[in-house]
Amino acid sequence: MKKQTNIAVLVSGGGTNLQALIDVWQKEGLGGGKLAAVIATKEGAYALERAAKAGIPGHVLSRKAFPSSREMTQALVDMLHDLKIDLVVLAGCMVIFTEELTNAYPNAIINVHPALIPSFCGKGFYGLHVHEAALAYGVKLSGATVHFVSEECDGGPIICQKAVTVREDDTPETLQKRIMEEAEWKLLPEAVRLFCQGRLQVEGRIVKILEEDAQ
Repeated sequence: MKKQTNIAVLVSGGGTNLQALIDVWQKEGLGGGKLAAVIATKEGAYALERAAKAGIPGHVLSRKAFPSSREMTQALVDMLHDLKIDLVVLAGCMVIFTEELTNAYPNAIINVHPALIPSFCGKGFYGLHVHEAALAYGVKLSGATVHFVSEECDGGPIICQKAVTVREDDTPETLQKRIMEEAEWKLLPEAVRLFCQGRLQVEGRIVKILEEDAQ
């Protein structure tokens, strides 16, 4: 019998992508994955309330409590090991961690980014800034990307992407909402399910999705 995959979701704010994971987990399951912990990078994050309603243990690891990103990252790795976590999901987590995290969880950290990487990604591209940049550039398509996390910000191997049409009357807020609803909330649970089913094979920059009977 396949081992259960324990998942920790890292959040910083409202937790809409966390909610998408919770909804799929409760209705259909996540391919043998269990949402085992929600870790917030600041006190009072609404995502912790979502976790509590779903019966998922919530934890706070505040960036302000540590003198450096490295010390916070090491504390996070220790916490993840204590919780016996197999997969780390960054769902609206606004902290950039140091290489201790990727060293501890190679090809086992998944992030969702609200653009079609390699466009509008990397340092400074988060939240509404991504959509402001896309609209200012005049792109006709944007979307979302789910990728493995590497030491390079938004630079890890891409698992899946979905394009969303940019409308002429879009604001950063309307584009953000549509990308979440049409892309992020669908892609993230699917990528997590594929990981938990053992169907993601990483070869350099390429992620191959294996058939269910080819695991």
